[in-house]
This record gives sequence, C-alpha cells and structure tokens, in this order.
Amino acid sequence: MTGTTQDDYTDRYARRVRGMTTSEIRALFAVASRPEVVSLAGGSPYIAALPLDAVGEMLGKLATEQGTTSLQYGIGQGTVELRERICEVMELSGIHDASPDDVVVTVGGQQALDLVSRLFLDPGDVVLAEGPTYVGALGAFQAAQAQVRHVAMDADGLIPAALVEALTAADGRAKFLYTIPTYQNPAGVTLSESRREEILDICAEHNLLVVEDDPYGMLSFEGDAPLPLRARRRSGVFYLSTFSKTFAPGLRVGWILAPHAVREKLVMASEAAILCPSAFAQGAVTQYLSTMPWQEQIKVYREVYRERRDALLSALTDMMPEGTTWTTPAGGLFVWATLPEGLDSKAMMPRAIAGRVAYVPGTGFYADGTGTQNMRLNFSFSSPSRLREGVRRLAGVMEHELAMRSMFGVPSSAPRRRTGTAAADAPGPDLA
Repeated sequence: MTGTTQDDYTDRYARRVRGMTTSEIRALFAVASRPEVVSLAGGSPYIAALPLDAVGEMLGKLATEQGTTSLQYGIGQGTVELRERICEVMELSGIHDASPDDVVVTVGGQQALDLVSRLFLDPGDVVLAEGPTYVGALGAFQAAQAQVRHVAMDADGLIPAALVEALTAADGRAKFLYTIPTYQNPAGVTLSESRREEILDICAEHNLLVVEDDPYGMLSFEGDAPLPLRARRRSGVFYLSTFSKTFAPGLRVGWILAPHAVREKLVMASEAAILCPSAFAQGAVTQYLSTMPWQEQIKVYREVYRERRDALLSALTDMMPEGTTWTTPAGGLFVWATLPEGLDSKAMMPRAIAGRVAYVPGTGFYADGTGTQNMRLNFSFSSPSRLREGVRRLAGVMEHELAMRSMFGVPSSAPRRRTGTAAADAPGPDLA
C-alpha cells in the first residue's frame, strides 16, 4: 500500500466498475478478492467450517476405492445413488413425495436455471421474478432472450397483488414465475406462510408454472424455515436446489425436481449441453451424505452465519449514516441495504474500492438496471471483526459522498435514480 494513494485506486478501478452491465458480481470479483479489500460483495460459504481433514480422507477413498466408476463417464440424469440421497434431503425440508426418477442432477443451481430456460423460453417470452432477484437467474433468462418483469416485494416477500398486476400486464406471455421464497437472494426476506398459499393459488388460477429456487432453506437462524412451495403443491412447481451452500460450491452439484412429464426433456437438454455431470463430484456428495454427519455440519453453518449476521447488523446500526435502512434476514447469506436519498451505489463503487471495501450495487439484481439506491451485503465469508471493519470503511465512503452532495449538489452528469419494478416502473419495494 505504501506509495499508493486513494486517487490511484480510484483511477485504477473506475473504468472496470463503471462498465458493469449484467453481472455486478463478475466485474467485482478480481478487485474484491484482493487481501487489502474487505469484501461484502460475494456469496461464498465459509468452507473452513467443514472438517476438511475428514473430507479429504473421504475424497481419497473415493478415488482409490471407486476410481474406476467415479473417474469415468456417467449418465445424463445423474447417479441413482445420489438421486436417492437428494430425495432424503428434500424430505427433511418437507417434500415427502419426491421420487428419484423425477430428479435431474445438474452442474450447480446455475445449470438448473439454464435447463428450465432452454425448455420453456422462446425469444420475447416473459418471466416474472421478484424485484430484486438473483443475478445468475437474470443471466439465464436474458440468454434465452426472454423479458424479465419484476414483481414487487416487501418485508413479507412477494406481494400477491403485485403478482396479479404483473400477470395482467404480461397479457398471456408469462411462461413462469421464478421465485426464491426463503431467505431470498439478494433481499434476505422470506415469503410469509399466508402468502405462500395465496401465491400458489394465483399461479394455479392463471395456469402459470412456478420455478422455486431454494439454495438457502436449510440455513435458518430462527427456528425452522417455512415449508417450500413444492411441499405444498406438486402440480406446476419445479423445485431447484444445490449443495453449494450446504456442502461445497467447488463440486458444482445441484438438482431439479420436475414433474415427471418433462423430466426426460430436461435430461436430453442436459446431455446436449454437458453430456453428463461429473461422476466424481456426484460420488463425493453421495459419500458425504451417506458417511458423514452432514446434518450436524448444517447446524455448525447456522451458528457461524447467525453470529456473522448479528455482527453485520450491529455494525450497520452503529455506523451507517442517517437515512440508511436494511433488511434483517432470518437465514441465508445476505442483507439488502437502501442508501440515503441521493446516493447511487453504482456511481459510488469506485470510491468504495479506493476505500478498500466492496459490495454489490443493487443494479445487478434488476433486469432494467434499477436499484441504484440499493446494495447487497454478504456476511457468510468474513469474520465478525472484519465485517465490522468493512462497515466502518463503507460508512466513511457514504459520509464522504453525502458531504460532497451537500457541498456541491448533484452533478449534472449524475444518473437520475430510478426505482421500482421492471413491470411497471412504479416506486420500488420498501424492504426495510
């Protein structure tokens, strides 16, 4: 750091940050991973909490004892053994009627999104999704040339009346609702019990498929998570999940639980793209679920993440400038913050990097680039003390921006703040 001024950092990274388009996270990765930067930007689980010696021994045995199969090609749908274990995992979440025949193993949750997009979307089709929503889902839908129309949320999740309004505006072109109802990424909110039934009723009435993404449901901090939508309705609900948040993202193993009538089409689409998922990665997850105390490990993750969530929320309370608000997640990995009036999270990013702190601007989570007054903050990866230091740096950047605004006003070149949903360009959801 010696000899490097804050302006040097601003100049070095400004062009990269200002060029962010569909994926704020991808553009930030190289910068946020630098050791001098406190990153609140990513979504990485805390892998160091795993019993790595035991995992390493398990992987060694998998290679030496089952290498002739685990290092070979596999089948497109995924191994029977893993699909059986996946059904056992889903049963713990309340999905009791799943059959291994209806499970398709994928290369992480991202391939699951890609397969659903390939199967259902044609150019010009409409996908309804929460506003804000997962950036990787936006990428998959946009690659299929679909239009994403956001449905507003509040502290209780997706607003049923807003869903009806979005369906009316779509005028029959909506192919499915994409939702992360439990510990949503990026907002951290959870769809309430009463709304879950109401949302399902609305979708059934309009013959609208539901694509439920549930990567975080087991990472609850305050009692059990609500039952997934798929546990309430079998018909018309695709259930997607992954082992990336509960075991190891580096293995890239996820799955789709699909209605039986479309299972074979999903398998064919997967085979066309990747031939087959990694047999070694599947074997690793199968052995982990079969031989190791993985449910106890989930409890470890919950305790670690609860402590870190509390540290982040405490630091925000102590240090954020007046006018800043944020969500209080009951699980998952993220807090969604709303900045004081006049601040633009994307425009502020170069100054934040210069101040050695990173976050994800809210614009990355909207299909139309709204969300300039928001940012996503991750608490799973950094220690409590480092989270607090990150908030201290971020608060300093925000105070500087507010002081500059007070002194000089809004520059004429500054972008006008747009809030709201892509569906209606109405005032955005108050998620605080």
